[in-house]
Amino acid sequence: MRSRRTRMTEQSTPDDFRSGFACFVGRPNAGKSTLTNALVGQKIAITSDKPQTTRHTVRGILHRDDGELIIIDTPGLSKPRSLLQQRLNDLVRATWTEVDVVAVVFACNQSVGPGDLYLVKQLAELRRTPSLVALATKTDLVSHERIGQHLTRIASVQEEVGVRFEDIVPCSAVTGEQVGEVADVLLGLMPPGPAFYPDGETTDEPDEVLVAELIREAALEDVRDELPHSIAAEVQEMHLREGRPADRPLLDIFASLIVERESQKGIMVGRAGERIKRIGTQARQQIKALLGVPVHLDLRVKVLKDWQGDPRKLNRLGL
Repeated sequence: MRSRRTRMTEQSTPDDFRSGFACFVGRPNAGKSTLTNALVGQKIAITSDKPQTTRHTVRGILHRDDGELIIIDTPGLSKPRSLLQQRLNDLVRATWTEVDVVAVVFACNQSVGPGDLYLVKQLAELRRTPSLVALATKTDLVSHERIGQHLTRIASVQEEVGVRFEDIVPCSAVTGEQVGEVADVLLGLMPPGPAFYPDGETTDEPDEVLVAELIREAALEDVRDELPHSIAAEVQEMHLREGRPADRPLLDIFASLIVERESQKGIMVGRAGERIKRIGTQARQQIKALLGVPVHLDLRVKVLKDWQGDPRKLNRLGL
């Protein structure tokens, strides 16, 4: 995360301008990434109903006249069954200590359970507890009666665990309902100060990382429930093709989908290469939408045996 020393102090800002960091935490599939994208107004975090979709912290930047909000989408906390999941849990906890506000996400279509209570208890035990906000996401999936019951249950968590939520906000990232209210609440809890990032910048993620994530997202959607945990993506090379006219650029991307076993490679490739072709087509469309340039994607499947439990292989994949 950028240090506060990197604030753009030369930029002239109003006295009431606020800026700071907020992170979204919650169980897997609570809607954290979808809400990040809705707040930023651009897709910077991949979304899927598969567990372990988010595997690193993703920073989205919301610029407003009254402030700048840096939203950090974190992986979902879950019981570690691999070195990868342990690293993801450690990453989440480290992020808590570096932000101004933690927004705990409780999806309305899921009951508040032991996993949620454990998460809030962990936050309560921090030496320096950031401001806490509760977000009741996915309101579009349930009835008004269910939303009311869910908000009441979230409110009861405060006394049960011994924390205080500065606000409890119901919202839907899909319909946009109350997304502006979420931004208002989070930004209102930020300290006064100038911006960290230039106006118009929506993320500090390198393009290669964003591209690899879009490729992995396309793979997750295609394989359904067959092997989501075992898939990683890696970009080996990415550059504009030389010799193209300025008005007809083409971005060449050479990338790999990584699996853990030879049998999984066959699943990813599919019969006569049909699956990997579908994944490549879907990924190209998303990459073009993100970067605004036509894409040639050379996508292969590679086996990196048992990569989820090997520190060196995880380091290679940036995990």
